[in-house]
Amino acid sequence: MFEYLTGRIIELTPAHLVLENGGTGYFINISLNTYTRLSGEKDAKIYIHQVVREDAHVFFGFADAGERELFRLLITVSGIGANTARMMLSSLSASEIEKAILEGNADTLKSVKGIGLRSAQRIIVDLKNKMGKTAEEKMFSPAGAAVREEALSALVALGFQKAAVEKVIGRLLSENDGHSVETLVKNALRRL
Repeated sequence: MFEYLTGRIIELTPAHLVLENGGTGYFINISLNTYTRLSGEKDAKIYIHQVVREDAHVFFGFADAGERELFRLLITVSGIGANTARMMLSSLSASEIEKAILEGNADTLKSVKGIGLRSAQRIIVDLKNKMGKTAEEKMFSPAGAAVREEALSALVALGFQKAAVEKVIGRLLSENDGHSVETLVKNALRRL
């Protein structure tokens, strides 16, 4: 199983890219979100998910490991294949999908082409508990706690009340746990 590939981007379209690594060009299916993040780049590190079929070995690539992890969760749901999961990640951002699942918002998931009410409900039922646990683990992991504490101390040093800052940071981390200290502080300043 491949973890990631690094190399030079030879071709980049909204649906796929060709990445040259060691003299070999890899055809990798990507989401629109990954395309947007890679636009204008010459080199890239692409996180890979490989699907082995009787007739083909197919690569799906992602600009970050979090998007790949969500893709892998989505394809565990009955009736959601790799192409449907890629379509979901092209239509909605990873944080929008996670939020829709955690809030039980089937209408947001139904807005994706190929996802009907039953599929949306199945995704929510199958993944809500899994996603809630992973969000909690990330929020309270040593790295997540360090980011939280550093942002908290920076905002308190700027003169904000500690209780208000804790509420805003908690809300921001529950919406999207992939914040760096800088983005967490910037987003918190907008809400304080």
